[in-house]
Amino acid sequence: MIVLEVKNLKKKFGKNLAVNDISFGLEAGKIIGLIGPNGAGKTTTLKCITGLLNKTEGTVTILGMDIRKQEARTHIAYIPETPDIYTMLTVWEHMKFIALAYELDNWEEKAKELLERFDLETKRNELGKNLSKGMTQKVSICCSLLHNPDVLLVDEPMIGLDPRAIRELKDAFLELKNEGKTILISTHLLDNAQNLCDSVIVMKNGSIVTQGSIEELRKNINAAEGTSLEDLFLEVTDDEKK
Repeated sequence: MIVLEVKNLKKKFGKNLAVNDISFGLEAGKIIGLIGPNGAGKTTTLKCITGLLNKTEGTVTILGMDIRKQEARTHIAYIPETPDIYTMLTVWEHMKFIALAYELDNWEEKAKELLERFDLETKRNELGKNLSKGMTQKVSICCSLLHNPDVLLVDEPMIGLDPRAIRELKDAFLELKNEGKTILISTHLLDNAQNLCDSVIVMKNGSIVTQGSIEELRKNINAAEGTSLEDLFLEVTDDEKK
């Protein structure tokens, strides 16, 4: 079942075409890696999907609904690379704010479980301005997971996290996958992507150059069995070095 569908998406900044007519569909219960060199258009794509940026052309639907509709946006969550939390709200007040925004009932127990999972329970009364970058990232993750989204979009999720938090986040992604959720992860950490993702979308210069499972990518370029995602990535984006 296709949960999120992107068709002919374009995004221009002035004369610069940052995202060039890309299309893909994401299935329920899958983790998909969005990879590419710097400037490939990955973050712009994520922001167009969420509606944080107005797309120039194309359509984005979630569960058959246009992403511009309020109901559609309740099924999606976005974790940015650089979280922007409220400096004068405590960690717990952030969770309460999300609960109110999504009109959640009986949310406190899940919020407490999330804070405990990411070692934030002792920081629940700490103001956002006093948190480290890693703690800020954890708060953003907890807020995104609280309303149980069907689709989770994540931009470089491991940046700033300690090893334990990275493991907890990976486990959380796998649990969400097992619950039938869809996760699209933009990352430069190709080892993590290979171990975690069911398939990848490779972007370069605003376009999709290839997509599919790692095995499908190997077949597409006649690579040997066991060829790593890193080697596949370097092969399909080779002209970046020329």
